[in-house]
Amino acid sequence: MPLLTSDEWGSFLSAHPHAHILQTTAWGDLKSRFGWTVFRIQSGSIAAQILIRKLALGFNIAYLPKGPIGGEKLFVHNQEPQYQIWDEALNQFMEEIDSLCRAQRCIFLKIEPDIWQITLHEHRDVHIFGFRNSGHAIQPSRTIIMDLRGSEEQILDRMKQKTRYNIRLASKKGVRVYPSTDIAAFTKILDITSRRDGFGVHSLDYYACAYNIFYPLGECELFMSEYEGQILAGLMVFAHGNRAWYFYGGSSEIKRELMPNYLLQWEAIRWARSRGCNEYDLWGIPDYDETTLENNFLKRSDGLWGVYRFKRGFGGKICRSMGPFDRVYNLPVYQLYNAWMMRRSR
Repeated sequence: MPLLTSDEWGSFLSAHPHAHILQTTAWGDLKSRFGWTVFRIQSGSIAAQILIRKLALGFNIAYLPKGPIGGEKLFVHNQEPQYQIWDEALNQFMEEIDSLCRAQRCIFLKIEPDIWQITLHEHRDVHIFGFRNSGHAIQPSRTIIMDLRGSEEQILDRMKQKTRYNIRLASKKGVRVYPSTDIAAFTKILDITSRRDGFGVHSLDYYACAYNIFYPLGECELFMSEYEGQILAGLMVFAHGNRAWYFYGGSSEIKRELMPNYLLQWEAIRWARSRGCNEYDLWGIPDYDETTLENNFLKRSDGLWGVYRFKRGFGGKICRSMGPFDRVYNLPVYQLYNAWMMRRSR
């Protein structure tokens, strides 16, 4: 089985400088410290970083986030009406993946390719040979991608008028945005946001580890906003290759009328541009088509609807990722796992 060392994986990635950050060595190092075992596997020109996590009774699950690398075009080469997607060049690669997953007693492999469904005309019932469509995504399925090309004024011009106004209002009112190393304060902000908006967050140790791994690489920055000594909001932004991602952020309950989140996001965008990024992924909105989103964002505030109301103003393009897909190795246990996941999500 052609497993790669960390150094070998780094050499492979050097030929793919714009691979998704979730396929980088650094991301694997982060996840390995929080319950995942990392495997890097290559077959010919195709390779992937795979994460495996233990379940009960000696079973495991495998996860391939935003990959494989080198196989993206092979996944979408056939755009016939039935959208049956596969290519013979992937067969050997998948045989190696199957061998690894079975040896690790995985009940299934979940894959979320780094491909937008916009390529496939937003058809949501895409089929890949040997996989089944999954009802459980690990990463957000739908997001907003900003185009960072052009001048700052051109980027601002692509935003909604109210968003431009809020960015300038925060600056005019004296909100200050600055790089920070205060992970504890950032985590407190996220805890406040989690209780207010009802979504889960990681531990302080997780955010500290992420920062300490990616910041020395120049691929992460923590920004905080404050007013008269009071911390109002925080944001941790990541970059790799020509893309940047807004993974983590939140705000306190004080001075929200000063619109600190808008200026905070703008400074993160400016940082991404300074890193040479031409795309900025706002990372996660409700998984509905654009018409439904636009017809409902003023009426709803549950889940990610408030997040969408904020993010839509930055003028990006709504995209939906292809997948997730599951490749099943133990059907009875897989069915039990899915039933457990459904009960857990209620």
